[in-house]
Amino acid sequence: MADYAPILAWIDAQQPRMEMLVSQWAAINSGSSNIAGLNRMAEVLMDAFAVLGQPLNRVALPPRQIVGADGRMVAVPLGPVLSMKARPQLPLQVLLGIHFDTVYPANSPFQQVQRIDSQTLCGPGVADAKGGLAVMLVALEAMEQSSGAVNIGWEVLLNPDEELGSPGSASLFLDAAKGKTLALLFEPALPDGSLVGARKGSGNFVFVVRGKAAHAGRDFSAGRSATVALSHIILAVNKLNDRQPDITVNIGRIEGGGALNIVPDLAIARVNIRCRLPQQQQEIRQQLDAIIRQADQLDGITVDLHGEFHAPPRILDDAHARWFNRAAECSRQLNMPVTWRESGGACDGNRLSAAGLPTIDTLGPVGTGIHSSAEQITISTLAQRAKLTALLLLKLAHGEFGIP
Repeated sequence: MADYAPILAWIDAQQPRMEMLVSQWAAINSGSSNIAGLNRMAEVLMDAFAVLGQPLNRVALPPRQIVGADGRMVAVPLGPVLSMKARPQLPLQVLLGIHFDTVYPANSPFQQVQRIDSQTLCGPGVADAKGGLAVMLVALEAMEQSSGAVNIGWEVLLNPDEELGSPGSASLFLDAAKGKTLALLFEPALPDGSLVGARKGSGNFVFVVRGKAAHAGRDFSAGRSATVALSHIILAVNKLNDRQPDITVNIGRIEGGGALNIVPDLAIARVNIRCRLPQQQQEIRQQLDAIIRQADQLDGITVDLHGEFHAPPRILDDAHARWFNRAAECSRQLNMPVTWRESGGACDGNRLSAAGLPTIDTLGPVGTGIHSSAEQITISTLAQRAKLTALLLLKLAHGEFGIP
């Protein structure tokens, strides 16, 4: 068995640098729609990842299509994907990925990074997922120091649109999954340090309801209220929460109406739906279609439904269980044992798993307050998670898992 102690000790020595990187990166606003910020973040990452000695390619994404406030489709630009490969000719290949966009828009009041105490760093994206970027970088640097590095190839994908459901980069992840043995993603660990095992699938849907405008006083009966029709749709869709305990429907945003003396002719609802099993996604779509058909029968009302399930559920099958057990074995050797449990959250790991690639997708640092102004990480877990990732890669490269 190879002696990995010097490499792991090197990672421990990198912790101050990792904290510095996370602080610098989180100070750059890279909200999913802040294209200037995403471009700036991409430039900084290209400089940082140059230490790996491989070209980091910038890949432009086509605009995503969304439903605008007027109910029509509109094209919205996306930031760039960054891609890097090493030794792609080898049969043993690992895909490593994480996003560099955050949920905080350019005008968010949450922009500053600060140390709360000796073990806590607070700032936008420190956990989700700029801490994961630092973990990935240092783990790869460490693995490249090993004599076993010549036995393993790897590909890095850094995407700018994960918080949107990866509308532009999903196909790149699926292409990169081909021929890989394992995928490692660096979403934040759960607050107790656990890895995420099974994940719910997720879909975003937009209901666009059109009616007929009329004067609310002089000609009220001639109008057909889109907001009233939408309210019935919302109540029906919300009842899906009661069908099965593992289905969640969140009515995220409602738009419609204007002046109070006009019967509204347009109303829009934006909805997120999550479920545990693949067959549930088909069943839910059928139920949504039935709700739309019923609403379309109302006089003067038309309804369009946009969207899809962008992330399939992840089932913890035998292949995933084997890799989670290997990760747990590595964690025990590092005296920081981890386990895994289910999550309602979805990420790029969902579609990789559904494509048949075993995926461990929460190798980032331990974080709390994600997607809020209290987002923070436990600083010591930066080096801990980098060591866990590096040891997993080192054992794979040195053939300790019995994989040819």
